[in-house]
Amino acid sequence: MNDNIRSLWNKRPIIISGPCSAETEEQVLETAQRLATTGKIDMLRAGIWKPRTKPGMFEGIGVKGLPWLLNAKKQTGLPVTVEVATAKHVQDALQFDVDILWIGARTTVNPFSVQEVADALRGVDIPVLVKNPINPDLELWGGAIERLQKVGVKDIGMIHRGFSSYGNTQFRNAPMWHLPIEMKRRFPEMLLICDPSHICGNRVMLQDVSQKSIDLDFGGLMIESHIDPDNAWSDAKQQITPERLSEMLGNLVWRSEDISSQEFITALATMREQINHIDDELLTLIGQRMKIADKIGEYKRDNNVTILQTNRWNEILDRAVSKGEALGLSKEFIIRYFDAVHLESISHQNKIMYDQK
Repeated sequence: MNDNIRSLWNKRPIIISGPCSAETEEQVLETAQRLATTGKIDMLRAGIWKPRTKPGMFEGIGVKGLPWLLNAKKQTGLPVTVEVATAKHVQDALQFDVDILWIGARTTVNPFSVQEVADALRGVDIPVLVKNPINPDLELWGGAIERLQKVGVKDIGMIHRGFSSYGNTQFRNAPMWHLPIEMKRRFPEMLLICDPSHICGNRVMLQDVSQKSIDLDFGGLMIESHIDPDNAWSDAKQQITPERLSEMLGNLVWRSEDISSQEFITALATMREQINHIDDELLTLIGQRMKIADKIGEYKRDNNVTILQTNRWNEILDRAVSKGEALGLSKEFIIRYFDAVHLESISHQNKIMYDQK
């Protein structure tokens, strides 16, 4: 890795943008030039090979688009990054001086494909970004990272692009923010950036989702930009012009994770200690709740009653939602929390049900 890419890789925030797909040489060059003019973009992206959900959709211009990116790089000075899914993709990208590679969601989900890409990168000094798998499986995401680490790839980052979920309507891919937060906990020193374009699937929500990721201390953004979004050959609804992107980036508020003033540090330490005490009390109360659940399990066992009492569960949930909302807690949080508590309670009772009397 040369010094310029090394410096870019360590920059925070890092902003990556470009069209969903490279369509024509003119489109790639004009997009790159207009993005470079903003002065806010660190790297140019473009889809060369596009794994699509259904056959018959535009699946990328292929290797002939790589010289377009190389030319754009020479004209603007913007480094370039592309998605790779096979060993041949890796070889072609390296031949045309691509600076950073990324592994897409449809590849991350397949360990065989990830291993093929990893083997092709053995001994190659190039940064690699790994998108989360389509389904919410952190072991697949982490496994892809570990496969790259095992072949000697030193500079690895993560891209959060949301997860497919049944019944999801607000987002194209539900963000499930707790999952990238957990990945950040597992890989605390690793770059984590957000891809709001694929989370949103539309232009309207891009700024809000970008700001949310920033507030969660993500290290950058990958946002799709096109000179004529409405006529893009793929994912038209989620792309924005370079000028609109510049405006949006200017409206984002980047906050520091740490403040050095002693007053801030002392106040934060005090409030965190308060949270620690409250968490201890919550855990104690949950433990007491499970002891009562154990007694209920014994009673059900001795009286030959089923563990799950649907009416009682609905009653608990309705009461909790009503009380929780009055306390400023969202309905979604209350349901997730009580689902977890309920499953633990059932687990306790199930164990007791099959213990010998």
